Amino acid sequence: MDYPITQAVRFLREKKVDFVPHLYDYVEKGGTRESAKQLGVDEHAVVKTLVFETNEKKPLIVLMHGDREVSTKNLARVLNVKSIEPASADKASKWTGYMFGGTSPFGTKTEIPVYVEKTIFDLERVYINGGKRGFLVEIESRVLREVLSAVAVEVGTG
Repeated sequence: MDYPITQAVRFLREKKVDFVPHLYDYVEKGGTRESAKQLGVDEHAVVKTLVFETNEKKPLIVLMHGDREVSTKNLARVLNVKSIEPASADKASKWTGYMFGGTSPFGTKTEIPVYVEKTIFDLERVYINGGKRGFLVEIESRVLREVLSAVAVEVGTG
């Protein structure tokens, strides 16, 4: 299968991570519901890569189940900061090196701390953005902890 060689793919190869590439037709504002539908997988196993910033303008990434949202209040409490809000598409793109809708936690341009909803580790395999719109990689969930040093948090709602 022909798939894009993105920063994320290079990063995964460099770390010797096994992954299965999945291409789908990107739909504007379709989100994880659309990719799950096209790939025939449970949206709960499709992991969103969300870029936030703290009130001190520091970036962070949260990995969340496709069918849940992040409680920024709880996240701020967990991280002991005043407030957290979603980063603008421009900022997110500048920090990660990825286009909005194609953000991967792998191979980001700047070193960004990664937090992951802890129940994601209950899933054996997850589908996560491979660094381009319409491109997910299927990996074992433990990889998130191993190669991203992702910290488990409980901040999901919905």
